[in-house]
Amino acid sequence: MTSRFENGRRAQGSVREGAEDAMFGNYLFGDESNFDLRFVPEYKRITEIVDALRVLGMRVVLTSGSFDIIHEGHSMYLEAARKFGDFLIVGLDSDEKIRRRKGPNRPAVPEMERLRMVTHQRGVGLVTLKQVDHPRWSLIEAVRPDVLVATADTYTAEEIAELEDAYCGRVEVLDRMATVSTSARLRRIQLGLSDRGGDGSGRRED
Repeated sequence: MTSRFENGRRAQGSVREGAEDAMFGNYLFGDESNFDLRFVPEYKRITEIVDALRVLGMRVVLTSGSFDIIHEGHSMYLEAARKFGDFLIVGLDSDEKIRRRKGPNRPAVPEMERLRMVTHQRGVGLVTLKQVDHPRWSLIEAVRPDVLVATADTYTAEEIAELEDAYCGRVEVLDRMATVSTSARLRRIQLGLSDRGGDGSGRRED
């Protein structure tokens, strides 16, 4: 005779499987980039996907950046971020957002190509864009991640305390992992200098 406990476990399993099939099948968990499915521009849809992931018992990680000219530092950073949970969401700054911060000659790579490149990185589950007109922390509010991953110069101690109190489980701060920043690499290209071996600066990678 089947116990009520066993029936409950089976019902819970059916709910989890149903949520997975209904929301996204297996495309978010496979090795293929599946860009048309992994790129989700609407934050409301991202919230729905995150809710389904939590039904599956998955811990959600969020990080953001420019990711202009993907290099080893970016790959290492994303791999490290992914280790804090089960599913990694990456928010990329739009072209206009980067231009306002870094000047008219950036980004070197347009946003759609940057998005595609990030979906090819191991462990990235979903990507989206952060637009100039988005309210402050709107992506964080939409995801409400279990873990928010950032670099040391992204948030102040006060902002981290506010984020952990209102929007996420915890904030993890990672060191930047590039030996040469994208900005430094572009300057070296403009000067006709070799980038072999890097300059040992350890500066930011975006």
